[in-house]
Amino acid sequence: MKEMGVRIENGQRIIGKWNHVFEALSAEPRRQLIVSLLDVASGQSVSLPENAMNPNIPTDPEKLRQELHHIHLPLLADQGFINWETEPLVASRGPQFDEIAVVFDALHATATDIPDSLVIGCQRLEQERQTSFED
Repeated sequence: MKEMGVRIENGQRIIGKWNHVFEALSAEPRRQLIVSLLDVASGQSVSLPENAMNPNIPTDPEKLRQELHHIHLPLLADQGFINWETEPLVASRGPQFDEIAVVFDALHATATDIPDSLVIGCQRLEQERQTSFED
């Protein structure tokens, strides 16, 4: 009976962790920031707002800066995915960064299997797919 309680507790914990990962990935600026952090060495930071912008979509940098400060960065930091500072506005990998990075690692590793409707327009996945076809 005790084992069942432990299994339920572990299951609820894991469900909560996955919910936090997918909530964090549900907004484009957060996805762009995570990808930018994947491109730098652990311990390095990236400047914001430019590293949270989708290069294919014109964005008002000041509006994004405000959204990052009040919405996106606190959400990511609360889960330990990133650390951030305000002056200058920068972000770096947090202690739980691997929990969110693994999603992108899996997507990039299987870019050729992802439907075109989810790849075309995403520079990173387009590059991964092109690299896979060239190998």
